[in-house]
Amino acid sequence: MKSLEDLIDNHDSALPLVKDMLAEATRDHQLLPPSADNARVLFALQVTTRSTLGAIAYETGGLLIDHGWLRVLGSGHRQLSRNLADWNDGRGQGYLLVADDAVGGFFAINGGGLGDDVGAMYYWAPDTLQWEPLEIGYSDFLGWALSERIADFYDGLRWTGWQDDLQALSADQCFSFFPFLWTQEGSIEKSRRTRVDVIEQFEMNVAAKEG
Repeated sequence: MKSLEDLIDNHDSALPLVKDMLAEATRDHQLLPPSADNARVLFALQVTTRSTLGAIAYETGGLLIDHGWLRVLGSGHRQLSRNLADWNDGRGQGYLLVADDAVGGFFAINGGGLGDDVGAMYYWAPDTLQWEPLEIGYSDFLGWALSERIADFYDGLRWTGWQDDLQALSADQCFSFFPFLWTQEGSIEKSRRTRVDVIEQFEMNVAAKEG
């Protein structure tokens, strides 16, 4: 285990890279300040602040993108209480959950449990319940999420009036659909939408996948 002093690099942090991404972003975003748990979160991850993931974990409370549609986890904040350490404790098997969205989709860094491409980003799609490779790493994922490409990615997973519905949703909640989107009867426009805690949706997905 590396010490906290080994993990925090005050001279070569990736935070300036993150801020450059935000300055060039074309999508709405909100960078949350770090929580008092930031050192504990970084130590649990065992990544340095020279990495983009380490900078997000230590220097931020998380990142809300596209009016909160996409939530990138950091050290936690009152607007996004989940942090990278606690959220992954006992949850990811061979992957690290790093972000999720308003329709119950989950983004993860492959730790070997999703394929041979260790370090690559995957998306657990709510309409297929399959882990889909994104063929990019975490840093490129952030750049992608802040660009107009995110709109194309979510084509088919957004409904008429989603922006208005999003205002009633916290960053620790998502919409759950019934009939489920992964069923033949499921439809992004026609299925009934209810607000649930993200943890509840994740556990429902796990149960459905195992069933």
